[in-house]
Amino acid sequence: MGGAAKPAKSAEVGSIGPKPCTAILTTVSGDPRKEWEDEEEVATDERIHTEKPRQYKVILHNDNYTTMEFVVLILMRFFHKSEPEATHIMLTVHHKGHGIAGIYSKDVAETKVHQVTSFAQDHGMPLKLTAEPAD
Repeated sequence: MGGAAKPAKSAEVGSIGPKPCTAILTTVSGDPRKEWEDEEEVATDERIHTEKPRQYKVILHNDNYTTMEFVVLILMRFFHKSEPEATHIMLTVHHKGHGIAGIYSKDVAETKVHQVTSFAQDHGMPLKLTAEPAD
């Protein structure tokens, strides 16, 4: 209690920090080069082939009740279209009966259809959207 603290012992006089650690690498089955070569062969023999996920079009369908302004709003809000681009798609839907709002993976396309349909129903609009394969 009353005694002075003892100075810490140093491994070497004048050294800074702890001594560097050294390790010895050993292998279980002998020649480490052989083990490395085996690993390389396995890694290069197997190739995984992945395909791009199938894309889906989100299609807006024309009706006689949903306003043109509402369709432009939907395209800007849910499909991140600029106002001129949204207007162009809306006019395509109006004149041809349908138009593509965007092309997405299946899950994203189905989610957008659900979100927009719910939003339209909440606002009293009978807007119809579908998701169809883009192929």
